Amino acid sequence: MEDGKSWRVLVINPGSTSTKIGLFEGEYSVFEKTVDHDAAELAAFPGISDQLPYRRTTIMEALAENGVDLLSIDAFVGRGGGLLPLVGGTYAIDETILDHARRGANGVQHPAQLGSQIAHELAVEAGGKPAFVVNPPDTDELCDEARMTGVEGVYRHVHLHALNLKETAIRHAASLGRAYDECNFVVCHIGGGISVSAHDHGRMADGNDIVGGEGPMTPTRCGSMPVAEVLNYLEGGHSLDEARALTLKRGGFVSLCGTSDAREVIVRAAAGDASARRAWDAMTYQVCKWIGSMACVLGGKVDGILLGGGMVHSDELVRAIEERCGWIAPVTAYPGEFELEAMAAGACRVLDGVEQPLTYSGMPVWTGFSN
Repeated sequence: MEDGKSWRVLVINPGSTSTKIGLFEGEYSVFEKTVDHDAAELAAFPGISDQLPYRRTTIMEALAENGVDLLSIDAFVGRGGGLLPLVGGTYAIDETILDHARRGANGVQHPAQLGSQIAHELAVEAGGKPAFVVNPPDTDELCDEARMTGVEGVYRHVHLHALNLKETAIRHAASLGRAYDECNFVVCHIGGGISVSAHDHGRMADGNDIVGGEGPMTPTRCGSMPVAEVLNYLEGGHSLDEARALTLKRGGFVSLCGTSDAREVIVRAAAGDASARRAWDAMTYQVCKWIGSMACVLGGKVDGILLGGGMVHSDELVRAIEERCGWIAPVTAYPGEFELEAMAAGACRVLDGVEQPLTYSGMPVWTGFSN
């Protein structure tokens, strides 16, 4: 790092109906903004990548409103959607990343694909500045045992809130005066989706597949269920599409309480609504059960249980997890998320020379067992 230099990093995190942007100088936020998009305007675009000019224009308008000159920015970071499973880290955006992001090589069409594309375009416009993606959504560092199921040819895959999980762990390790790769943590993201993960000396060795319907129930997801009960559900006249919807958008609190708003559920539970209380307590119980399973992955050698995500603003939730899991390791709450900060921090670690930028191979990190 240059003496006294605080890198100016612009981060871009596109979501379904908004784009979050932030400008950081080192670890400090200069400004952050959520640019909302009209759903009808987005629906007019035939594909995700077709939204790029529209979203880029709204970002440039936000930068202009805040008096930000692109030439003053040292690096650009975009959310790395559309990529194939890869080891976590900070990747330099290249033509392979852009190609996979444009077409959604992982088979998931999500606005996060636009992150790397917009970051690349702005970096070029700024005079060829560096552009990165950090711990993309398909970060996969599973140990071999975690990939196995009891069916030949069927394997577990992982989809987690890798960006926030890893940043939470990195920050907590620093608070202990240690490096991330010197520690073992169970790290949770508890929000609209719930990830519970085991971090073994800097490697996210196991966790639940939130896209695959695995893990605790969430406000919109049913979570893990016995296979026999799923079969009974289908044989009872429900369609495959209905079953898939339960794994992503119509399960959990939506199915049990008729709402996806966790704040409403906890208010109703506190007011004596029995169904809301059962749903909230069951979700909390399942989170704790998964924390216990991740502690076993780490052989019981756990330096901390870390909680992030929007629901961690609930003192009741944090207390419940402390009561059930505090015997494993100290529980520390980090309410909310560090996604924008995590993206900027990844770029700064590379610019400082603390980490080397990785190159995306374009191949899945795991393609099967050799024998």
